[in-house]
This record gives sequence, C-alpha cells and structure tokens, in this order.
Amino acid sequence: MSSTKTIELAYYALLREQRGVSNEKRATTAITARELYLELKTEFGFELQVEDLKVAINGDFTDNDMPIHDGDTIVFIPPVTGG
Repeated sequence: MSSTKTIELAYYALLREQRGVSNEKRATTAITARELYLELKTEFGFELQVEDLKVAINGDFTDNDMPIHDGDTIVFIPPVTGG
C-alpha cells in the first residue's frame, strides 16, 4: 500500500530551467528518491537520467534508492559544467 507524502523540492541549473521554478511542494506516492525523479521526469520532460544526478535529502547527500518520507526536502543536483 502506498501512502501519499508531501515533500519540498528544490531545483538547480538545468532542472530549474526545464521546470521553470526553483522550488515547490509536491504530493507523491514515490517510495525512493529514484522513483520520485522518474515521476518528475515523466511529468515535466526532464532530459537528464537519474544516474546523472546527485540527490540530497534534508541536506545530506545520499543514494537514489534512499526512502523518502513526509516532510522531506529533496534536491536533485545536475552535473555542473563550466570553467
């Protein structure tokens, strides 16, 4: 049984450009950060693959397969380029 949780998302760089906002609250039934990103990718057409991103949950870098919980703040961080 999947339960809905409300999370806070922050977007940076390419993801912010593609989404058009820098942060938002979202209801989701995703269990892991990976599932959440795949949900967002499908809905918003994000171009990056989940393997290309780093993820932070509540300020700590973690694995994409880490469970997410109600009230979490999640940041998907795209690769940084430039010089």
